[in-house]
Amino acid sequence: MSPLDPRHAAAVIFGCAGTSLTDAERRLFADADPFGFILFARNVAAPDQARELVAGLRSAVGRHDAPVLIDQEGGRVARLGPPHWRVAPAAADLGALALRDPDLATEAVALNSRLIAAELSQTGVTVDCLPVLDLPAPGAHDVIGTRAYGREPALVARLGRAACEGLLAGGVLPVIKHLPGHGRALVDSHHHLPVVTAERAALEDHDFRPFRALNDMPWGMTAHVVYAAIDPEHPATQSARVIGQVIRGWIGFDGLLLSDDICMAALSGTPGERARRAVAAGCDVVLHCDGRIADMEAVAAAGGPMTEKACHRAACGRAPAPADVAFDSADGETRLARLTAAATEA
Repeated sequence: MSPLDPRHAAAVIFGCAGTSLTDAERRLFADADPFGFILFARNVAAPDQARELVAGLRSAVGRHDAPVLIDQEGGRVARLGPPHWRVAPAAADLGALALRDPDLATEAVALNSRLIAAELSQTGVTVDCLPVLDLPAPGAHDVIGTRAYGREPALVARLGRAACEGLLAGGVLPVIKHLPGHGRALVDSHHHLPVVTAERAALEDHDFRPFRALNDMPWGMTAHVVYAAIDPEHPATQSARVIGQVIRGWIGFDGLLLSDDICMAALSGTPGERARRAVAAGCDVVLHCDGRIADMEAVAAAGGPMTEKACHRAACGRAPAPADVAFDSADGETRLARLTAAATEA
């Protein structure tokens, strides 16, 4: 079996504690063999250090193409930042441009994501948890807020696709999130379990639509949100009904499905129980981010190995080679500034 084959990998993606791997982390990753890894601000201090850490993570599992993820959205959710990396605009700022000139804004979104992809590729990161396709509702918690492109489904779908295309052009896989829609949540799922009470017809007519429009994307991430009209007892991440009927069904998404971070307080139970419920409900891979070794051991055991279907989805969603290898980031930043200025003046 090829060392690139993930069929023996655990159906988990893990974080790590710091800017370099400890001996304990190396042993854990070698034994547990997680499918991939995710980086946070605590893990990245400088470009050379980040590249070394990414290489060390892949070396620990013996797969040089093991996916390495990051949340590099722009705005307030950016794990890479100054002085080594640029400040990318928030989705809401790009969405505001689209209200003036949709064509220029669409081009700007794609170029911004292409610039993000260039930075990620230099560190070895192959997957970006972008775009956010949620539609913030009036009165909702601002956990989504400026991370969203707007409130109108067609516009968000258009800009979300442009973001995906920019990442893919740079050889980075996008992750559409948070399936099937986090925008109506009245509380932050990092701290509480949101319950959305809207009728299913209203959700299908609005919240779910951007995801349906981008159901051809390779990776997606679930929401830790209860949709009372569909499954009043379980959040989407742990709901076979939401995943089967809505995400795989009405939305039609057949890419690799990740849970959102199971360390978040929206979920209950031990780390192992949280992982087991997510996989049983239909998540292909469980995301565990806090880097606690004891918890990761339990999660790896509970999640089990990647299923054949999950492996197929992962194989179909491998990061492509950059479409434009001669891309010049400095020129791209200049063009982006011109586009945003032109859209503002339109």
